[in-house]
Amino acid sequence: MSDLIKEIEKRKTFGIISHPDAGKTTLTEKLLLFGGAIQEAGAVKSNKIKKGATSDFMEIERQRGISVATSVLAFEYRDHKINILDTPGHKDFAEDTYRTLTAVDSVIVVIDVAKGVEEQTEKLVQVCRMRNIPMLVFINKLDREGKDAFDLLDEVEQKLGLSVVPLSIPIGMGSDFQGIYNIWENNIQLFLEEKKQKVGETIRFDDINDPSIDEVIGEKAAQNLRDELELVQSVYPEFSREDYMNGNLQPVFFGSALNNFGVRELLDAFIEIAPMPQPKESDTRIVRPEENNFTGFVFKIHANMDPKHRDRLAFVKIVSGTFKRNENYLLVREGKKMKFSSPNAFFADKKEVVDESFPGDIVGLHDTGSFRIGDTLTGGEKLSFKGIPSFSPEHFRYINNNDPLKAKQLAKGIDQLMDEGVAQLFTLEMNNRKIIGTVGALQYEVIQYRLEHEYGAKCTYEPLSMHKACWVEADEKSEEFKEFARLKQRFLARDKYNQLVFLADSSFTIHMTQEKFPNVKLHFISEFKEA
Repeated sequence: MSDLIKEIEKRKTFGIISHPDAGKTTLTEKLLLFGGAIQEAGAVKSNKIKKGATSDFMEIERQRGISVATSVLAFEYRDHKINILDTPGHKDFAEDTYRTLTAVDSVIVVIDVAKGVEEQTEKLVQVCRMRNIPMLVFINKLDREGKDAFDLLDEVEQKLGLSVVPLSIPIGMGSDFQGIYNIWENNIQLFLEEKKQKVGETIRFDDINDPSIDEVIGEKAAQNLRDELELVQSVYPEFSREDYMNGNLQPVFFGSALNNFGVRELLDAFIEIAPMPQPKESDTRIVRPEENNFTGFVFKIHANMDPKHRDRLAFVKIVSGTFKRNENYLLVREGKKMKFSSPNAFFADKKEVVDESFPGDIVGLHDTGSFRIGDTLTGGEKLSFKGIPSFSPEHFRYINNNDPLKAKQLAKGIDQLMDEGVAQLFTLEMNNRKIIGTVGALQYEVIQYRLEHEYGAKCTYEPLSMHKACWVEADEKSEEFKEFARLKQRFLARDKYNQLVFLADSSFTIHMTQEKFPNVKLHFISEFKEA
């Protein structure tokens, strides 16, 4: 038992969230660099460096310079096993990010120093606050001109509703940027002058009034630093780990991920304060990581991680106990036992087979189509984990086959991509036409691109003006339901799991339908039966 607790205490599983372009993927790369997991970090947009970012492994991500899928990366650092989930920032992929947030124990929020708090950051932080996930804020790109540090801290408090405490403050900014004073450890890190690319040696000061600080950074900058530190101490609360763990206090670090600046400080403080794997609520009880029996849940499915093998992987977050290779585990929804001969641990698109994994770890299980997002695996106990959302789509299009000879490939491709949760498929009852619904419009391009490049199938879309997909709950034998089905037959479809869906063209239609047919219930989430 003590071995299990040791393994749990070593692990930190967290997600990185932000608006697109705030430097999330670059920060992930630099954390891997400091963790010794990669030798050379790739920049996301620079044309000079032909090496792409490790966590952007899909071809379309490299072309666009954005992340479209959550990737899982693991590395060891100072006796800790760190699991990072790098999420897409673009709002069209928000559903993937929301699901990923169910699998993390804490979060790092990245904010661009020039742009401040942006729309997508607000949405994601809201989800974290609903779940009380501990958050740590990293203000990035200090080597560029940006907003004043204290203005930014105010903005974070007001727009995101957070209560912040700075654990480092910048010395200057943009062209005057000299380095960072680390409040957490009482030391200064300076930029070396040559092209401001290298991190200077850390100089430790026990006393901020030490005159040698003036020699190192100049009198004016030193005086500014002292004034700012005084302001921090008088305005902001002291850091309390308990408040941070409860989601009531958010530490803030400053730095420049591109120039490796402030990243090590962030990582060192993170492994000291961030939570180890946490208990999770199921439909019957709260499951604790130190329990002997294995439990875990599927939060993501990804097809074709290796384009040569057409494989499908289910990403499972381990909640309790030890997951062992070749043991029988129960897939609760189907009530069937399964065993896995080659469970994988991840490093972006590289995988290695592992014999055992512990709470907090993410394992990839080869899937032949048995898994759905939200599935629970256990050592035999019948319980299901709650809170993995599947939202009603906001965009709808008919999908047409462009090459009649490739109908089989298209059907297989759509089937697998829908299992990943990329989008949702609806088949009209009336004429069997297929409709794809997504949360964001950019998903259609990703689907088209992946169908062609991974399955060899070409498709086109036709616009369809719909407002929402509503899952129908009703007694199908009742006269009221039969009347509803007769009047609305043009708008009734089945989803991938054969649940009846009503495609409403406006919120007015939904309102009128609910008034006219009170016993026909309409839901905006597909998992209404478990809710």
